[in-house]
Amino acid sequence: MSMSENFAFQDADALCRMSATELAAAYRQRSVSPVDVTQACLARAEEIDPAFNAFTFIDHDGALEAARASEARWATGNPLSKVDGVPATLKDIVWVKNWQVRFGSSVTSQAPFTEDAPSVRLMREAGVVFLAQTTTPEFGWKAVTDSKAFGVTVNPHDRNMTAGGSSGGAAVAAMLGAGVFHLGTDGGGSIRIPSAFCGLTGIKPTFTRVPAYPASAFGTVAHIGPMCRSAEDAFLMLKAMSGRDRHDWNQGEGQLAPLEWEPMDVKGLRIGYWTTPPAGRLDPEVAAIVDRQMASLEAEGAVVEPFALPAKDLLETFHVHWFSGAAARLEPFSATERAEIDPGLLEIADIGASYDAKRLVAAQTDRANFGARMDQALSEYDFILSPAVTVPAFGAGLNVPAGSGLRHWTEWASFSFPINLTQQPAGVVPCGRTEAGLPVALQVIGARGKDAHVLSFLAAVDALGN
Repeated sequence: MSMSENFAFQDADALCRMSATELAAAYRQRSVSPVDVTQACLARAEEIDPAFNAFTFIDHDGALEAARASEARWATGNPLSKVDGVPATLKDIVWVKNWQVRFGSSVTSQAPFTEDAPSVRLMREAGVVFLAQTTTPEFGWKAVTDSKAFGVTVNPHDRNMTAGGSSGGAAVAAMLGAGVFHLGTDGGGSIRIPSAFCGLTGIKPTFTRVPAYPASAFGTVAHIGPMCRSAEDAFLMLKAMSGRDRHDWNQGEGQLAPLEWEPMDVKGLRIGYWTTPPAGRLDPEVAAIVDRQMASLEAEGAVVEPFALPAKDLLETFHVHWFSGAAARLEPFSATERAEIDPGLLEIADIGASYDAKRLVAAQTDRANFGARMDQALSEYDFILSPAVTVPAFGAGLNVPAGSGLRHWTEWASFSFPINLTQQPAGVVPCGRTEAGLPVALQVIGARGKDAHVLSFLAAVDALGN
């Protein structure tokens, strides 16, 4: 008889909605088993996938095997960590041993991978249970989630709307209870945008906090981080996936400050409020919702001052980095293979291939100057806050809002991509809803290394309500 059969019956939805802290307590008390929770989350994944298209693969056998091993460890009082047995999903863009990783594309190899990416390895060593692989656009190139290979991922609040991207499947899984921890990647907003559109907390950590291997073709704008239903869960996930890995040369030999959770009082905090995006236009309804949240923070004693980004031409600077990365990522593929790739990705790759070395170096220099100014700003402010996205979620299957006149996703994602250039931690938390019922989120940017402070502040904002 499985140990799980001795546990009290639990409502499946309640199991799917438990936090990591609640699960650890229940496992310790033996009132709930990792097997019970994994079975409930697997069933939820199967239930939601036909309607929302969140997954490329659901690993029933692997997840249950891991859950049974976790159950045995908790039974003997020897869990691997505080998050042993917590169910998670992994984006189809990081290596996972024994899984196919297709990067959202039909032109990649179908052979299973033989090793884990460092972030996956660290979570596996902590006993995290991997449920499923989540959808992404091809090679994670844009901030919505659709691909020729795996279809369109839609928003849990309105299936006519996009879930955002490129970690759209992860956002859907998190919002609908198919797991507690959800790994996303963020090269220009790909954790923060789907978290904002779907009503979650997500954080792009300080660059190198989470080790990455192989290095992204999109370079040092690309981050790996957690997407969860609460800041506390995101904190625990970030701790589990962080660490030194010598495959990641970008980590160097320096060490970031350890992650320590401290409840935060907003009274007296000095906050810069950034409201003018470097591209596109801020939607008035989004602006009004975020303004109300800022007024709540001021009422709690925060000192809020207007803030303007200390740089010009940031869209061009980011495009040179991002489009060059796209060109490098597609370079190995033949003309026949390229015919199967997303035309929008091909377009930006062609632009990237046209840049010469002088243009790339100039963009790198502009980036360095901007990053230094942002580091200085965040030595003067505790946090810089902004809307997470210029717009609420828009029509599924579109790259830009209908009728917007915008050409690239970067033009409406312009509160997020600048912070990929600077590598600072940036998280989002829901702060209200539009009249149509779509979530709107606040972005919180902190100094490099201050990831725990950002997450503590996200929790404080969430506690204020909206």
